[in-house]
Amino acid sequence: MIDIKLLRTELEVTSVKLEQRGYELDKKAVMALEARRKEVQVRTQELQSRRNASAKEIGKAKAAGKDTAVFMAAVANLGDELKQAETELDEVQGLLNDILLDIPNLAHESVPVGRDENDNVEVRRWGGPPKFDFEPKDHTDLGVGLGLLDFEMATKLTGSRFVTMTGQLVRLHRAITQFMIDLHVQEHGYTEIYVPYMVNSDTLRGTGNLPKFEEDLFGVKGEQGFYLIPTAEVPVTNVVRGEIVEAESLPRKYVCHTPCFRSEAGSYGKDTRGMLRQHQFEKVELVHIVRPQDSYDALEELTSNAERILQKLGLHYRTVVLCTRDMGFAAAKTYDIEAWLPGQQRYREISSCSNCEDFQARRMQARWRNPETGKPELVHTLNGSGLAVGRTLIAVMENYQDATGRIGIPEVLQSYMGGAKIIGG
Repeated sequence: MIDIKLLRTELEVTSVKLEQRGYELDKKAVMALEARRKEVQVRTQELQSRRNASAKEIGKAKAAGKDTAVFMAAVANLGDELKQAETELDEVQGLLNDILLDIPNLAHESVPVGRDENDNVEVRRWGGPPKFDFEPKDHTDLGVGLGLLDFEMATKLTGSRFVTMTGQLVRLHRAITQFMIDLHVQEHGYTEIYVPYMVNSDTLRGTGNLPKFEEDLFGVKGEQGFYLIPTAEVPVTNVVRGEIVEAESLPRKYVCHTPCFRSEAGSYGKDTRGMLRQHQFEKVELVHIVRPQDSYDALEELTSNAERILQKLGLHYRTVVLCTRDMGFAAAKTYDIEAWLPGQQRYREISSCSNCEDFQARRMQARWRNPETGKPELVHTLNGSGLAVGRTLIAVMENYQDATGRIGIPEVLQSYMGGAKIIGG
């Protein structure tokens, strides 16, 4: 969440910045609650002072052997008033906290102001689209044609927006996953971490998924109140929730492979063909926990680490910086990496790399001890796909196809495939 001080001292400026993100702040409600908070807080402090003074008077009276009944009755009345004032203060602060939990992060000054994806700004490209002397197929036709993708079977087993894979295509999916993990660990210095695929509500609240986006989640039936994770970002970032980490342990760079589960609420009718938007998919996620002064260098590093996967695979892509209204809720700045898909003749997001600054850390109370002051301060958190495995599989299938519908295997993956060079041969 954003710092409440921004609502107290920079309300107008903050409201304008939130408008750029597509969020309309109820300034009247904020001002009314703040006025009430100040009033109740002053009354609470006065009652605490009076109670403390009365306690001293009781002590003096007892020492002098005087009757303390009158003083005791006064303290009891003050105690009741104080308890009532403290309850009211908690209620007001709770209402303010509810507002804060609903507010998105403020955009970094370098983020372009815009309304939708059409206002995103391309910052670089790598490689070029492959040239075919035939009309390229999309991944659905390729996979179904080879008998290795089956959407009807998945629908029978579960429902729409699921898929079953068989044979060499499953192995290619697994090969891509292991290649990504190996590269990030061996070349980029990440620590691999394994986490639960179910989390509690505190964990989701820490990263900003709750309470605002509950409809996007799959809850687990039972009394525990667990949810299936929408991304490994959620449990991995929360590793530092409620912690004060020492400066020498930063930066922390984690890589994590998990399945991801999303209800895709609000996306009905969008990308229903194939594997682009499914309820269950896999990602290799990158998470950085860093000192605040290092977070924008870390964003460039994280993004380049994700891009390196596509470069090694020989896949053409472009990187864009998202505009203010196209960014995710918790992000202060986001780069999307978009791979070229010949079957669709368009770029599609394959990774989203974000700096959340202290937005998630404030919700999680995740801090580091600044050696210069000796005091705890909020860390900065970053995350990004390195990469989305299913979408990378799609990109490989479509970019490495031949005229007969077979799929070539990129050289860097062949050792993971037992030396095989083609699927469908």
